[in-house]
Amino acid sequence: MSAIDRLTDELSRLPGIGAKTALRLVHHLMKGSKDDTRRLARSLVDVADKVRACDVCGNFSEHELCEVCSNPRRDASLICVVEEAYEVGAIERTGQFRGLFHVLGGRLSPLDGIGPDELNVAALLERIHGSGGAIREVIIATNASVEGEATSVFLEQEIRPLGPRVTRLARGIPVGSDLEYVDGTTIAQALAGRREM
Repeated sequence: MSAIDRLTDELSRLPGIGAKTALRLVHHLMKGSKDDTRRLARSLVDVADKVRACDVCGNFSEHELCEVCSNPRRDASLICVVEEAYEVGAIERTGQFRGLFHVLGGRLSPLDGIGPDELNVAALLERIHGSGGAIREVIIATNASVEGEATSVFLEQEIRPLGPRVTRLARGIPVGSDLEYVDGTTIAQALAGRREM
C-alpha cells in the first residue's frame, strides 16, 4: 500500500470523512508546502503524546487537571454532565456557565454494546458521593437523541439518591425559527418545558 493510500485510509477513519473527502485532503496536503504538512504531522504527534483525560472530569488536557477543574473561581457545587469533551467548549463559549463539568465519553447504547461500565459514570457517582453534599446540582446535558434521553434517565435514577438536585437542559424551539417549520416533537418538548413570563 502506498503512502497516499495509507494516509487516505487513516483520514477516512475520522468521523464525517469518507474516502473521497480523505483523498481530497491528501491531495491538498501534497499540493501545499512540505513545511505545512510537517507542522500538521508534529501537531498530531503532540496531541497523541501530550493530551490526556483530566483526572477529575474526563475533559481533554495536557495536565492532570483541565483548565476548568483547576480554576478556583468555578462553582464546585454545580456539575454539568456532557457526552463528549468537545461539548464542554460549546457550553463554555456561551459564557453563562460557571460550574464544573463531567465528561461521560459517550452515551448508553445497548445495541452497540455501550452500557454504564463503558462510560465515565462510576467516576461521576464517586465524585458526587465523595463531595459530602457540596455538589448541590447536577445538570444533565446529554443530546436529545434516543440514546441521550435514555442516558439522562439512567443518570437521574443513579444521582438523585445521592442528594443533589438533578436538572436537564431545556428543549424547545430554536431562536429565530418559525413554528410552521419546527417538527412536532420539538414543539411538544417546548410546550412541556414552558415557563412563566
